[in-house]
Amino acid sequence: MKPTLLILAAGMGSRYGGLKQVDGVGPNGEPIIEYSVYDAIRAGFGKVVFVIRKDIEEAFRETFGNKFEDKIEVKYAFQAVNTPIEGISELPEREKPWGTGHAVLVAHDLIHEPFAVINADDYYGISGFGDMARFLKNSCTPDHYAMVGYQLNKTLSEAGHVNRGICEVDENGLLTDVVERHRIHRTDGSIVYEEEGQTQPLSEEALVSMNFWGFHQQIFKEIHRQFIDFVEANKDKPKAEFYIPTVVNQLIKEGKARLSVLPNKEQWYGVTYREDRAMVGKAFEVLVEEGRYPKELWI
Repeated sequence: MKPTLLILAAGMGSRYGGLKQVDGVGPNGEPIIEYSVYDAIRAGFGKVVFVIRKDIEEAFRETFGNKFEDKIEVKYAFQAVNTPIEGISELPEREKPWGTGHAVLVAHDLIHEPFAVINADDYYGISGFGDMARFLKNSCTPDHYAMVGYQLNKTLSEAGHVNRGICEVDENGLLTDVVERHRIHRTDGSIVYEEEGQTQPLSEEALVSMNFWGFHQQIFKEIHRQFIDFVEANKDKPKAEFYIPTVVNQLIKEGKARLSVLPNKEQWYGVTYREDRAMVGKAFEVLVEEGRYPKELWI
């Protein structure tokens, strides 16, 4: 059975200042999503599921239309600020959606096979999809998951600071923890993060999570269980978010899952800030010139 690619595309784009999920950055105006779908198809994925907001559905369908629906099965799931979840009679009022863990959960009815999860606005590189597809086809089980880990120095933005999940990995290549570090940037030739007003150093080659996960479909039961507990614990916190690493860390600590980190040395590209757009556009021009992608993706 071919694995599925779940693309989280319901973000607000507040720092970017617009709908970056459909903003064209490729030589012919292709959004980053199109390169991810192209890479997934050639890696052997059989279905793509987009998690989007209802208010961007029209723009989303206008941008992508039928570009690749003849090459891979396409489905849509919708994440609202308070998408109902079975087992929770009434969700508390929110200012924003519940986060990436909730975004994965709203797609549970559409996925019945091992699947990968990525962000819509991140470029992960060709080899990452190949490595993940092989894992999902050959090694994924109800209690064995994976994550593609990128080198920190290849995931920074020249336009501003970023937040990254720094991975702690044991001698067997298994994840033991993901520690979120904030306001990461380069200064005086070194990479640092900020905590309580102080800067702390980080290794250039530290492995970080860029939200490229591989799961067995059984994880939906665990996400559902944890989300119910999270909502109960955060009733009075309208900005609290339920993240994928939160789910993974808890499963690891409970001994219910192990997660292989698949190291990757490719350059990550993303559009966190509007200023990132020109740099990412130039990068895709180079990738096309090098022959890694055709000039026209969907001919």
